[in-house]
Amino acid sequence: MTPSSLQSEKNQAEARWEHFAHDADIGVRGFGATPAAAFEQTALALTAVVTDPGDVSAREAVPVRCSASGLEVLLVEWLNCLVFEMATRSMIFARFQVSIEGSALEGTAWGEAVSVARHRPAAEIKGATFTELRVARDDAGVWIAQCIVDV
Repeated sequence: MTPSSLQSEKNQAEARWEHFAHDADIGVRGFGATPAAAFEQTALALTAVVTDPGDVSAREAVPVRCSASGLEVLLVEWLNCLVFEMATRSMIFARFQVSIEGSALEGTAWGEAVSVARHRPAAEIKGATFTELRVARDDAGVWIAQCIVDV
């Protein structure tokens, strides 16, 4: 294996998402080799609050752009833009691509129209909050992006 393929495998192994407990709402957390990768995984965790991301087809691309004064606030802006797109387009997303340059995020969310019968939505997300907001590297160099979403 070449060093670049080893790095690629490492980056893929680090990219993941999870939920974490919170009193009334739910925490979403993404992990990745870069802030952008962690933001993509946090968006998948957001989808998983509503339905199984594996049940969503990435049929239609929706561009998403936002900016903020720092990475933490940018995470909240990104997730709230996705919540807005889901609500106004009646869509659910399965795949995400994010690019962060300074204080600006340009991304794409791929998804499809919500099908109540197929997606069985479990919750409606009202928005991302500043509660337990964190975007930082852990001791192993993996980026973590998290916050609580209001359901």
